Amino acid sequence: MLTPLKNRIFRHMFTAQLVALLGTGLATVALGLLAWHLAGDDAGQVLGAALAIKMVAYVFLAPVAAAVAQRLPRRAFLVTLDLIRAGVVLFLPFVTEVWQIYVLIFTLQAASAGFTPAFQATIPDVLPNERDYTNALSLMRLTEDLEQIASPLAAAALLTVVSFPVLFAGTVVGFLLSALMIATVAFPPRTPSAVDRFWASTTQGLRIYLATPRLRGLMLMEGAVAAAGAMVFVNTVVLVQARFGLGEPQVALAFAAFGAGSMLAAVALPKILERVDDRTVMLSGAGLMVACVALTPLAAGLWELMAFWSLIGFGFACTQVPIGRILTRSAREQDRTAVFAAQFALSHACWLVTYPLAGWLGAAFGLPSAAFGLGALGAVAMVAVLWLWPAQDPETLEHDHPDLPADHPHMLAHANYHSHAFMIDDLHQQWPRTKTH
Repeated sequence: MLTPLKNRIFRHMFTAQLVALLGTGLATVALGLLAWHLAGDDAGQVLGAALAIKMVAYVFLAPVAAAVAQRLPRRAFLVTLDLIRAGVVLFLPFVTEVWQIYVLIFTLQAASAGFTPAFQATIPDVLPNERDYTNALSLMRLTEDLEQIASPLAAAALLTVVSFPVLFAGTVVGFLLSALMIATVAFPPRTPSAVDRFWASTTQGLRIYLATPRLRGLMLMEGAVAAAGAMVFVNTVVLVQARFGLGEPQVALAFAAFGAGSMLAAVALPKILERVDDRTVMLSGAGLMVACVALTPLAAGLWELMAFWSLIGFGFACTQVPIGRILTRSAREQDRTAVFAAQFALSHACWLVTYPLAGWLGAAFGLPSAAFGLGALGAVAMVAVLWLWPAQDPETLEHDHPDLPADHPHMLAHANYHSHAFMIDDLHQQWPRTKTH
């Protein structure tokens, strides 16, 4: 799994992600304390609104940011967004009104909506070998899971000697170090896109996404993942403290179980994906998540809940690690940022629906009903995935071009009825219905 770190460019990118994640984790703790400082007992409402603002920024701004990124040098674009994020966080300790939090959070997440897809789309260019790329995806998944454990521990240690606003300084340092790591490498040259109009660039990723069967299936699978994951992220504290009558340390243990399951999968997946195709691994992971959420009411105590949560975490990583491979296989190099942005926006749109749904179902009908309801929603999404994403999904497809003249360069390079690695682009705007091989 550590092989990609031999690549200097990826090593710098990985370090950039690591320090940025640690800084973001510190900011999460600090933001909760800031909300409590400003709003007291209404802090939950403030954080809920901030989370909604984050999702809205991700859903609506990621495609726009991808269109901007397409026209700018990648390194300068990523460094600038890191500096913007550092600058925004620098203001957070000085806010005195709740609305100021909302404005700063929107600005921060708008920058992240541009940074994350562009960053992710660069990795396959840096690591063109599929095995190295798969190892890199698992390594980055593992890093994200470790951050969920390390950041709260680091915040707790810091809070014993400093007040919470100092945690924001750690976030600023994280983003600045990320910018420094990215600034010190030269990315491989990017193939220029033929799309000139800004609106066409903005919708390019979504058009490719919706025209590709495996990506339509992936979108529905993300719905199943969000339905199951929302139960974990929204209702864990209620399950542990209200249903089981336990305290905050036990809430942390439940979340740690989810992270441990995800880390275990991240370590195992590079070998698994050498033997099992992406679709099977992802369907198995999503199915495991949905089944365990539906069975959550059977948990009689913390240990049973931790067992379910660890299985859900394992399934979660199985669905998330292969995504980069699927997107890279489904788009030309010059369209990758747009497609990664479409994935980023659509997946967060799913969470934007399931987060409040999980809370509402639990409050209105009880936690067992919430588990059954979210499990049922996930099951329906899984059925749709099986229908939309064909089991036989080769990269090479036979097709023709009745709309192209015989002297078109593409027709001169291929026979009238030909086959090659098929991706949606300007010459291939619909998925062929021809026989595959």
